[in-house]
Amino acid sequence: MLKLIVFDCDGVMFDSRKANSMYYNYLLNHFGLPEMDASEEEYVHMHNVNDSVRHIFRHYQMPPLEEVHIFRRQGDYSAFLPYLEIEADLVEFLEITKQKYHLAISTNRTNTMMPLLRSYKLDGYFGKVMTGDTAVRPKPAPDALLEILEHFGCQPDEALFIGDSIIDEQHASACKVPLIAFKNPDLQAKYHVRCFMDILKLPPLSIVPAPHQPVSLLPSTTS
Repeated sequence: MLKLIVFDCDGVMFDSRKANSMYYNYLLNHFGLPEMDASEEEYVHMHNVNDSVRHIFRHYQMPPLEEVHIFRRQGDYSAFLPYLEIEADLVEFLEITKQKYHLAISTNRTNTMMPLLRSYKLDGYFGKVMTGDTAVRPKPAPDALLEILEHFGCQPDEALFIGDSIIDEQHASACKVPLIAFKNPDLQAKYHVRCFMDILKLPPLSIVPAPHQPVSLLPSTTS
C-alpha cells in the first residue's frame, strides 16, 4: 500500500532551466568568463551545485574553485526565484495527496531549496526535505531517499519517487523505489506522466480530484 510520495524539485515541481542557466552564467560572468554552452546548461540542470561548478569551470585555471564557492555562498539566490516556473497543477496535487500520504523531497539543490519552498508557500506540505547539503552523498547516490524512507518508516514498495532525469532514475533504482518519470519518456520507469493530475490516475493512487478553488502560484514577496 502506498504511504509516501517523494518529489524531485527541478524539472518536476518547477521548470528551473531558465533560472539555473541565469544563475550559473552569473557565476561565470562575475569572474569574467564566457557563458555556458548547451551541453553545460543540460549538465547543471541535473547535477548538484558542487559538480556543476566543477564542470563549468573545468577549462579555467583561475579562479580557484574554492573562491567560486565562497562567492556563491555569500550571494543571494532570491533574485533568481521569479524565473522558476511552478508546475500549474502542483499545488492542487499537494492539496489532494497530503490528506492521505506522507510527502517529501529529494533534491540536489542545496541552500536554495528552503527559500524556494517558502517563497511559493510550499514548505508546509513536506514532512522531510533532503538536499545536496543534508544528504551524506547527493543524488544519484541513494542516501537521501533511504533517509526519507527511514524517517517515515516506509519500505521501498510503499513509496513512489517522481523524477525527470537519468540522475533520478538511478537514485530511485538504487533504493528499489518505483519511479514516476515526469515529462521524460526516455527514462526507465514504472510509470510515465505529463502532469501531476496524471499521477492521481495511476493504480497506486486512483484518486478522483474534487472541485477546488484556484490557488495563487505567484512567489511571495516576503522571505
